[in-house]
Order: sequence, then structure tokens, then C-alpha cells
Amino acid sequence: MTDLFSLLPAYSAPVFLFIAAVLVLAGFVKGVIGLGLPTISVGLLGLIMAPVQAAALLLVANLVTNAWQLLAGPDLRGILHRLWPMLAGVVLGTFLGAAWFPLGAFSWATALLGLALLAYAGLGLAQRQLPLQPGQEVWAGPLVGLATGLVTILTGVFVIPAVPYLQALRLEKDDLVQALGLSFLVSTLALGLALLATGAGGYGDGMAAAALLALLPALGGMLLGQALRSRISAASFRRWFFGGLLALGGYLLTKSLLQA
Repeated sequence: MTDLFSLLPAYSAPVFLFIAAVLVLAGFVKGVIGLGLPTISVGLLGLIMAPVQAAALLLVANLVTNAWQLLAGPDLRGILHRLWPMLAGVVLGTFLGAAWFPLGAFSWATALLGLALLAYAGLGLAQRQLPLQPGQEVWAGPLVGLATGLVTILTGVFVIPAVPYLQALRLEKDDLVQALGLSFLVSTLALGLALLATGAGGYGDGMAAAALLALLPALGGMLLGQALRSRISAASFRRWFFGGLLALGGYLLTKSLLQA
């Protein structure tokens, strides 16, 4: 039977265990606060592989966990009606980015990932929201989606600027979690199609099978996070979460600049 070692032959057993631990951790965070699976996974896996390869490995886990999060929400029709302009922008931005930039070909993709993590963590720690006024969603949504698609192609992470924008909509807690699941699901589908169309990230039969195996630790971590959600202070956990992302983003940016 084909195993993950043969699918990723460049990696040793300790590295394989590191990948599994990262997926469990990222799934746990997503189970607690509703986001963080691609951000943490691509950020930490970026220490040992290109961001686009990490994004390819996470495709199945992202699809399943975000579909689960989306379907568990209270008002799918209302969220779709409100967010479809942003989601259309995400798809357009992802495919335009794939056409303009060869996926995984840029040595500074890690630096961009570091900057994206720093920006996201900074906004989270400062508890700042975009100054979005009523009536601005008509034009802001498509622009945010377009920018999110481009950032996704370059970094493999689709939280910037989508998550700050969704937080600025001042949705109820359950609606926000559902909106995050919908946004991430659309971004994952668009990225997956772009990877398949371009062959970037080594997304052949081997990586597809590895992505299926990666679902198991990610899903296990998510189930654990959901079980412990009510026992953890959300405010305290978010501070640790964004603080860790800040440190990770700074490390990745510094590493990339030193290697340039």
C-alpha cells in the first residue's frame, strides 16, 4: 500500500511526525475559534517546504473542515446573498493570479507569507476592524475578494484581507463562523482548481493521496478543539493565537530576507 513516506520521499520520519503534529495543532485551533487551519499549517510547514506545496497538501483538509463549518451555521442562504460579490472576487483574483504569476516559482513567496501573517496577527492583537460603513459592501466586497485571491496564489493563505473584512461586517458569532467557512471553502476550491490547471505544488496522484491522508490529523485536531471550546477563554486563546502568528510571521520574513 502506498504510504505518505513514498508520496513525500524527501521527508524522513521525524519530518513526517512534524507535519502530522502541525495538522493536529492547526485543526485544534480551527475547532476552537473557527479559523486558523491554513494559516497555521502553511506558516509552520513553510519552515520545511514551499508555501504552494503546503497549500496543496492541505486542500482536502480545508475542503472538508470548511464544508463542515459552513453547513453547521444558522443562515446559509442569507450569508450567500450577502457575500457573493466578495466570493466572485476571490475566484476571479485566484485565477488572474494563477495566470499572471507562476505558482510556486517565486523565491519571495515565503517573505510574502511572513508579511501576511504579521498583518493578520497585528490586526488581531490590536482588535482593529476595517472602517466599513453601510453601503460600502457593494464595491468593497469584490475588491477584498480580488485581493484575497491574489494573496492566496502568492502565499497559499487566504485570510488577508478576507477575515478582517468579514469581521468588519459585525456579524453575529455563529454567522461569522459560517461566513468564514464559506469564504475559506470558496478560496480552497479556487486554489485547488488553479493548482490542478497549472500542475503547481506537485499536485499529481501522489500529492492528492497525501492530501487525503493529511485530512485525518487535521480532522482529529478540529474535533478536539470543538470539544474543548467551551472550556477555554476565547479572549485569552485569541491573544496566544495571534501572538504566535506574529512570531511565526516575523521568523519567516527574517529567514527569507537573510536568504535573499
